Amino acid sequence: MKVLVVHCHPLEESLVAAARDRALAGLRAAGHEVRLTDLYADGFRPELSEWERVHHLDPPDGKPEIARYAADLRWCEALVLVYPTWWAGQPGMLKGWIDRVWVAGVAYELPPGANRIRPLLTNIRRLVAVTTHGSSKFVNALEGEGGKRVLTRSLRVLCNRRARTSWIALYAVDRADDAKRAAFLDRVEQRMRKLQ
Repeated sequence: MKVLVVHCHPLEESLVAAARDRALAGLRAAGHEVRLTDLYADGFRPELSEWERVHHLDPPDGKPEIARYAADLRWCEALVLVYPTWWAGQPGMLKGWIDRVWVAGVAYELPPGANRIRPLLTNIRRLVAVTTHGSSKFVNALEGEGGKRVLTRSLRVLCNRRARTSWIALYAVDRADDAKRAAFLDRVEQRMRKLQ
């Protein structure tokens, strides 16, 4: 399978970076073809410019800053997002990647006269989040799991209609000991080895 891994964390020595490495190891061990996007290493600019907002329905050909990211989305059959959950959702850098790259002509089209968008990323059959949460699963449930909803409700509908989602999370990471962190990393690698 063709798998795009999108990593978002500013610290290379973080647990999230370790989860990225274990996800890559599991995917490669399973024989998947893998591409990695590291948003911080790329110096990705997350803010949507005034021009981009005004021209959000224009074809993506006139948006060279997102061309490589759009090509990767069109190429992959599985998308793995590796990031920390901050303030109950994706970090600003990852949210900006979604805002700027999942645009008309890449993720969807709005035909003239239509009032419903048509998904374009039908090549994507699997969506996976690998994430950490500072608070417990209970607190996240009370908050409504905003980041999970973005994956399972917003991004998923722009993919293949039978696209499946997976949520691989370490809750209460701030209180997790070394054994829990190691178990999380093992789980990430094992789940990626079994990705279908």
